[in-house]
Amino acid sequence: MASTPKQLQQDQTMAKQDKHSHHRVASGRRGLPKSSSGTGLTIVIKLGTSSICDEITHFPLLSTLSLIVETILKLKAQGHRVVLVTSGAIGVGLRRLNLASKPKDLAQVQAIAAVGQGRLMSLYDDLFSQFNQPIAQILLTKNDIADRTQYLNACNTIDALLEMGVVPIVNENDTISVSEIRFGDNDTLSAITAGMIHADYLFLMTDVDCLYTDNPRTNPDAKPVMTVDDISALKEKVSVASAGSSLGTGGMVTKLIAAELATAAGVTTVISRGSTPQNIFQIISQPIQHIGSASPQQDTTATMASTATAVTNALGAATIASLPLHTRFLAKDNPMVDRKWWILHGLHAAGTIYIDQGAYKAITNASQKSSLFAAGIVDCKGTFVAQQSVRVVYRPQDYLKKDEQGQVVESYDGPEEIELGKGLVNYASHEILRIKGCHSRQIIDRLGYADAECVIHRENLTRTKVIQA
Repeated sequence: MASTPKQLQQDQTMAKQDKHSHHRVASGRRGLPKSSSGTGLTIVIKLGTSSICDEITHFPLLSTLSLIVETILKLKAQGHRVVLVTSGAIGVGLRRLNLASKPKDLAQVQAIAAVGQGRLMSLYDDLFSQFNQPIAQILLTKNDIADRTQYLNACNTIDALLEMGVVPIVNENDTISVSEIRFGDNDTLSAITAGMIHADYLFLMTDVDCLYTDNPRTNPDAKPVMTVDDISALKEKVSVASAGSSLGTGGMVTKLIAAELATAAGVTTVISRGSTPQNIFQIISQPIQHIGSASPQQDTTATMASTATAVTNALGAATIASLPLHTRFLAKDNPMVDRKWWILHGLHAAGTIYIDQGAYKAITNASQKSSLFAAGIVDCKGTFVAQQSVRVVYRPQDYLKKDEQGQVVESYDGPEEIELGKGLVNYASHEILRIKGCHSRQIIDRLGYADAECVIHRENLTRTKVIQA
């Protein structure tokens, strides 16, 4: 079926919108950060509330903040571009209002954040002004990155600030964001920020040196984890049941989520102690690489489902041991392209599409990378309109071998549902329910029109599960 005028218009709009992102991908990193090339790195530093305010008195930790500022200035002097993602608005607001603890009422928390955000930026401006360094405030919400145009505008703004020599300071807009004041929001925000600007490094500065095999505060035998190549495998082997501080909204679990998001975008992610930011210089001076590279045929959207790989330091194990304690999550060799990373991590799924076995094989085949057609859809859940994001799910138990009486004769102990990824749909949910299972040429008979040949075009389908042919 030939492309319809509406589909051609969508493709042209998509190409025009993503001209900026394609340029950024083409000039981005693959494999090691470019620290040894003499070219400046792009570094995102995330500072948690526990590194900004005293947990009991809520007074700002000026010594730590001063060290962070000095570290950023030294990094800039070396030619690096630095973005600071900061928490602390609520903690600073509590101090300003002389409140002993964070209230449970959401409206009160947002009001405190409104008071604290201004004070927090004033504090940063005072510190950076001692060195005549301009800063800029950027407040983001999920709605800002869910809209593709606003997402690209945010990318352009941060890039422009960095080109002007300004230090962008990013925070969640807690004052108006109903669902954002929650456990771990700024860890995720820092990962999204790092992915937006294709950073080389994301540093998650916290109140511990690194990730441990168990909680070092309760288990003296806990061992540090220095290098991580497979985050999924790591979750099965270590305990990360940290509840975070009483002021902040994050813990070690959210840092693993942030690392998963950032490394999928090609960003090396590091957990390090906030009170010793000078360790950043040693860490970026010793890049660590994978022993093997992913197959060139591998779909770059499969980075979240890669298997564990051995890792090595270019200068040997002794060099790793000589570095300050930290946990380094290695960036994926084949990071997702900007648009597909945005679809997977920047958009909220408005519904779910369930597919049959044939569509499952076509979509997960690394060499085929098929679009999703109506013929392969068996059901959809949720209410959504065209161009919204949905989950694509396969239910293996529906396709087990059965005997003549219809009894299942094949054993299966896997998950009930397998999520293959997310995509932008060309049809609304009520339309998909009418055209599911039919051939593309029959869509016009079912609906009276055919806006697109496929339900999700392969360029708008981000796969998290890919099988090599």
